[in-house]
Amino acid sequence: MTTVTPPPPAPTAVKRTYRVTGRHVLRSESTKLRSLRSTWITLGLGLLFVVAFGTIAALRYRSSITSGRQLDPDFADATTLSLSLFGVPLSQLAIGVLGVLVTAGEYSTGSIRSTLAAVPRRLPVLWSKAAVYGVVALAIALVGVFATFFVASGILHHTPAALTISSSGVVRSLLGATVYLGLIGVMGVALGTLLRSVAGAISTLVAVLMLVPGLVSLLPGPGTTPSSPTYLAGPASRCTRCTMRPTLSHRVQDSWSS
Repeated sequence: MTTVTPPPPAPTAVKRTYRVTGRHVLRSESTKLRSLRSTWITLGLGLLFVVAFGTIAALRYRSSITSGRQLDPDFADATTLSLSLFGVPLSQLAIGVLGVLVTAGEYSTGSIRSTLAAVPRRLPVLWSKAAVYGVVALAIALVGVFATFFVASGILHHTPAALTISSSGVVRSLLGATVYLGLIGVMGVALGTLLRSVAGAISTLVAVLMLVPGLVSLLPGPGTTPSSPTYLAGPASRCTRCTMRPTLSHRVQDSWSS
């Protein structure tokens, strides 16, 4: 007589539970940012604008000095620092536009639904996007600003505009330009979140950085001279080219980013 032994029960799959933590949200946002082709193209343009236009300005200044021609009035008070940061106004547009695409791009494609399904709370998503892109923008700006200054310093070595990295206020101003570009990126992220429209956010960004400062500068200031409002985001970039008061641009840009 034989006995039949029942088969052993099949092992049950253990379902792993995932917790939504700040580290996981940061990792997911960095993955999304790296996987987009527009990220590398736009960051490359931002870096190219800083390096190319700063180098061109330095070469033009040296050509005017060595050829004996009358110096352009725009270059009368130029230094290596101001010439190397000549491309910052154009670079800020590229960095700001990418900041808009980081957030508003998800709203336009509808992928924000999957993002908020994974992370139901909106604030961690916003902070993670701003932190990830802010660090990336800072890194790109740091490389571009310092590389351009060293290139311009070599070009303008024996000219009246010559400055070195050890000159008073140079490092502070270069860091100020780096922080400025990083905060422009964060401001683009904020505009994309508020407006949820790529076209609307980019139009607002261009207006804040380019159009409004130009229009306000036409208004009469004290006396008969036009006003130059340094409390706007665009003119704050010019404060970073000065070796005396770079902290002014930090305060202005901090207020715009907040």
